[in-house]
Amino acid sequence: MKEITAIIRRDKLPETKKALDELGYSSLTIQSVEGRGKQKGALCAEMDAEMPDSYCTAVKLKPTPSTYALDHTLPKVALFVPKRLLTIVVPDDVVTTIVKSLITVNRTGKAGDGKIFVSPIEGALRVRTGERNGEAIA
Repeated sequence: MKEITAIIRRDKLPETKKALDELGYSSLTIQSVEGRGKQKGALCAEMDAEMPDSYCTAVKLKPTPSTYALDHTLPKVALFVPKRLLTIVVPDDVVTTIVKSLITVNRTGKAGDGKIFVSPIEGALRVRTGERNGEAIA
C-alpha cells in the first residue's frame, strides 16, 4: 500500500475528485492548507485562480492585466497561498495510474501547480469492522 499526498490549487479540487472517482478511488481526505513555494507566495493570483482580489490587496499586491505582481516599493510581506491537501491510500499496483491522473488534471504549466508525494504504508485498519490492510482501504 502507498499513501499519495497531493497539494493542489483550490480551483482544481472538483476536477481532481472527478478524475479519482472515474478511476474507482473516491475515498480520500481533503484539508485546507496554506503554504508557499520558491516564489514565496509572490504571484498569488496566478497560483490560485480563486484567490479574491481583496486578499491580494490586503497584502499590498498590485493587479496587472494577466497576474498580480508585488509592489516593490512596499515592504516585503510573508504570503502563504491557500491550497488543498489530498491524501489517499491505494494498493501498490495503481499508484502510477493515480499519480499520472493527478498530474494530468492539475498541471497548468505555471508556478503553484502543486506537489505529489508517495509514501509507503505499513498497515491499515478499518475501525468499524476490524478489516486490515488491503481490505481496509477497499
